[in-house]
Amino acid sequence: MARRFRLFRAAAVLAATALLVPACGSGDSGGESGAGKPRVGLVQINQQAIFFNQMNEGAQQAAKEVGVDLTIFNANDDPAKQNEAIDNFVQQQFDAIIVVAIDVEGVKPAIQAAKEAGVKIIAVDAIVDSPAVDTQVGVDNAKAGQQIGEFVNEWAKEQNLSAPKIGIVGALNSYIQNVRKDSFEETVTKAGAQIVQTVDGQNRQEAALTAAENLLTSRQDLDAVYATGEPALLGTVAAINSQQAGDRVKVFGWDLTKEAIAGIDAGFVAAVVQQDPKTEGYEAVKEAYAIVNGAEPKKRIDVPVEIVTKENVDRFRSIYGG
Repeated sequence: MARRFRLFRAAAVLAATALLVPACGSGDSGGESGAGKPRVGLVQINQQAIFFNQMNEGAQQAAKEVGVDLTIFNANDDPAKQNEAIDNFVQQQFDAIIVVAIDVEGVKPAIQAAKEAGVKIIAVDAIVDSPAVDTQVGVDNAKAGQQIGEFVNEWAKEQNLSAPKIGIVGALNSYIQNVRKDSFEETVTKAGAQIVQTVDGQNRQEAALTAAENLLTSRQDLDAVYATGEPALLGTVAAINSQQAGDRVKVFGWDLTKEAIAGIDAGFVAAVVQQDPKTEGYEAVKEAYAIVNGAEPKKRIDVPVEIVTKENVDRFRSIYGG
């Protein structure tokens, strides 16, 4: 009886694995699969945001340059699907897995199991505090949140605002955006600012638009809004436009888009923290290739940010079409 149960369970696992295979093949290095190339899986958050698509481009570029068989999995904002993809890559005997984690705690058992199976693990963007991670690639989100907070403090001084009223459009389901929120809030409140309300955009543009509109309606006294990510900033820009609030509220946020550049040109978007997701993806694949081939993991690869304002936005227009 026990033997029959084990055989049944093994068959079920194989069937589940087979179902996951087509979902994983959303991209590759552009070369022939196999042929002695290291096999690397990139477990992505979604493919709607420009940020993640640029990360994919960088990963694909590096894969072509160094000779990696790259497969990109799109989790569509579902943490459970990320864990399933990691398990699937392990069962398919991939050499390395790159994870852009949605849930940095929930992903830990899956990457630990992958590590125990001999798979190299690279975490990108979201910090996964686990001994299973060989190398972390990305931005120091706490430091960058502090940087944009200091920029807001200088702006407030220039406007003679000793206690500016600030609203936050966040994504409370996102670990990294909460880090950005918390470090920003600490920086500006120390200088006298008041965080009067925080709303949850859920890391989706439509939800962020509704949240930002509610914020602008309920707090007519706002001086500024801080948006913690691309969907939050897109929703905030759209809300400012729909409510014609650009003459009374300044916007500070993360991740350029065509719409954010239009907001800079219109004067109501004051500053945007711009990451370099293409370099993040590029460095992650190069690191995966190196450590699969025996190199010592670098442990940490920092990719710096830049604060984009009206003074330097022209350099980014060709990328975003603004």
